[in-house]
Amino acid sequence: MEPRINLLANELGAKISKRIYNVSLAIQQSPLPRTVQDLVMLRASQINGCGFCVDYHSKDAAAAGETAVRLNLVAAWRESTVFTAAERAALALAEEGTRLADAHLGVSDGTWAEVREHYDDDQTVALVSLVAMINAANRLGVIVRNPGGSYEPGMFASMAP
Repeated sequence: MEPRINLLANELGAKISKRIYNVSLAIQQSPLPRTVQDLVMLRASQINGCGFCVDYHSKDAAAAGETAVRLNLVAAWRESTVFTAAERAALALAEEGTRLADAHLGVSDGTWAEVREHYDDDQTVALVSLVAMINAANRLGVIVRNPGGSYEPGMFASMAP
């Protein structure tokens, strides 16, 4: 499968992509644990069917030391025992925040209460922003049909300011 357009090869696409990357970098540098960030990005990408993003986030998580067992169970996290209560709250928020268009009623009060039990204000802001940003990135990838399989960890480091 070939992408419909290479956003990074287009001047405007590259400019927009760099700004998205910089927002993502601010989230990455937040106090939200990197492991949680990786799990949330992977789960939202799975739901949205973004092959490139699933490739990207699973490889980055593995490179950061995430285990194959946990990566393989992200899609079935509700039926697994390998995630902490805090990770489960973040994954629930990721799913509910991602499925807004599926006639979902948004993020439930129960999920929000779980998130607030495990994350402080800065971590919650980072988590909510992360869900929004990964969904935007997934939509870009799906619309232009960016295929998965070619990502190498660190390949976008040159986009950093």
